[in-house]
Amino acid sequence: MAEEDAPQGVLLSGEDNVAVRIKLEREARGWSTNALSDRLNEAGFEMNPSAVWRIENRKRRINLDEAIGFADVFGIDLRNLVGPPKLAVQARAMELIDAVVDTLRERQRASVAHAKATDHLDAYLAEHPDIREEADVMVSNAMAAETTKYMLETYGPPPGEHPDAGPAGEE
Repeated sequence: MAEEDAPQGVLLSGEDNVAVRIKLEREARGWSTNALSDRLNEAGFEMNPSAVWRIENRKRRINLDEAIGFADVFGIDLRNLVGPPKLAVQARAMELIDAVVDTLRERQRASVAHAKATDHLDAYLAEHPDIREEADVMVSNAMAAETTKYMLETYGPPPGEHPDAGPAGEE
């Protein structure tokens, strides 16, 4: 099977992946090689249309700076540009997968920071037992207020409750 006949899902080498992906991304946007070259030049990555064509057709190698330029112009991560071409068709899936992984990392960092802060507070209150009860109430109230604020911002007021209404029974 010739290289150009290889199915899109076959894992090719990174440079071949980039060549296929550049052509797929360019065509998906309806851009000519001239239009892509213009966009690269506007973004500060000097490239003429024939160089774009030669890269896409594997007649010329691509350097790292150029790959960064293509990724920038297409608005995709460099690691997605060099991935298997089959995933190019699923670029949105790759973006969403990246977002899920990023938020998992953020949650893990936040969980560690929360545990450390709680440990520091507990250690301090162990040294000052006379203020523990009041501190526990303050922490509980502050966490309840933050949770309420988050829930209102995220989901809005409960059904049937006016957004500007005060606590139940107040007018």
